[in-house]
Amino acid sequence: MSGTASIHGTTDDPSTIAGTPVVYRLLACDRPLTGSSRHSLAGIERVDIGRDAARSVERTASTLALAVEDKSMSSSHARLVRDGRRWSIEDAGSRNGVILNGERQERATLVDGDVFELGETLWLFRTGVPATNVDLDDDALPEPLPGLRTFVPALAEAYEALAKVVGIDVAILLQAESGTGKELCAKAVHRVSGRTGAFIAVNCGALPPALATSELFGYRKGAFSGADEDRGGLVRGADKGTLFLDEIADLPLPSQALLLRALQEREVTPLGATRPVPVDVQVIAASHRDLKALVKQELFRHDLYARLAGYSARIVPLRERREDFGLLVKTLLARAPRGTTAQLSTSAARALLNYTWPLNVRELESCLTVASTLADGGVIHRKHLPEDIVGAPSVAAASPADDDDNPARKAELVALLREHAGNISAIAKATGYNRVQLHRWLKRFDLDPNPYRGK
Repeated sequence: MSGTASIHGTTDDPSTIAGTPVVYRLLACDRPLTGSSRHSLAGIERVDIGRDAARSVERTASTLALAVEDKSMSSSHARLVRDGRRWSIEDAGSRNGVILNGERQERATLVDGDVFELGETLWLFRTGVPATNVDLDDDALPEPLPGLRTFVPALAEAYEALAKVVGIDVAILLQAESGTGKELCAKAVHRVSGRTGAFIAVNCGALPPALATSELFGYRKGAFSGADEDRGGLVRGADKGTLFLDEIADLPLPSQALLLRALQEREVTPLGATRPVPVDVQVIAASHRDLKALVKQELFRHDLYARLAGYSARIVPLRERREDFGLLVKTLLARAPRGTTAQLSTSAARALLNYTWPLNVRELESCLTVASTLADGGVIHRKHLPEDIVGAPSVAAASPADDDDNPARKAELVALLREHAGNISAIAKATGYNRVQLHRWLKRFDLDPNPYRGK
């Protein structure tokens, strides 16, 4: 690589940078609406980061220079230096220092998931990212579905796949936690589907069991006490459009049987009617529960699951989207009543980034809306954030049993590396250990997961 690269998306041969270290400019606390960017470190030996009058990216054969408009940074603030397969961060003689995971450092080795603060700008270091652009600003991110952009590879793949299956006569199942934006995703699919009917969203968990069938499939006047008029039902309301069935696992079993028939036969029979009515709907179902497990427990019909899971996609939770932190803050603050003029203190931004967000993007949006209002559109400080967020442990914190000096720890790690073929994510999922802590233990005991991979 040579010459100067535009921050708006210089492409290169993906094979040369897939699975490489990447640094993200996450958030400018004093200008959160400026967004974020991603920078591949493929072929780079040193990264120089400092202040300039305008944001810029310059690349030579082995160096990368990143300049940002941050009045709290020095013109030469910090360096990232590669030593073999490891990267280190060092203070380049700055005025305000380098803050790594909340602590000031002169020099430290970086591991996957580390967050460092330079002035009022937050950065994220990741490894093994299959990036296909050398430098990419969030405004230039692909948008396969309206309003859905992400730096997270797994989520980007899900969005791209959903865009491809739009228009195919197959149901879509979204597996996702509450608050991750399932309905937003379903609406985006509907918008590009070309279907002329309405988008009808149904919260299956809110349907009273006794009324679920009549609400979904309608009824004829006189079908039961209180049926004073004909009602078409929610399924017919989505005719030639999209029916979004949120929390489908909560649908009562009798209604599941009727829904299966409606999907198979493309018709519904309202209560009290003698003839079915044809319907043409695109069905998108969603659940935060494991439908396969419910099928095994006979709590969900296996034939309905097979019909709904024509294409299944997982929407990752917010705690797995740290790369998107700046992008989401920018988007959500722009919606907040006082958010467009808001700024964040670095301590408040650190607290937001370290929180695990059990209620996902919905919780983040609510938090930013309230915080920007309490701050009167000025600087959002920690005092403007909920106590749960301010007092929460860091997502990068060690486990309670952080016994690094325990001689049994290395043996445990070796056994885990063998069992999971060097896959750190799999080890984290199986043990509950944080991935950042696992990498620190590996570094401490000088263990390399690569020899265990492929075994």
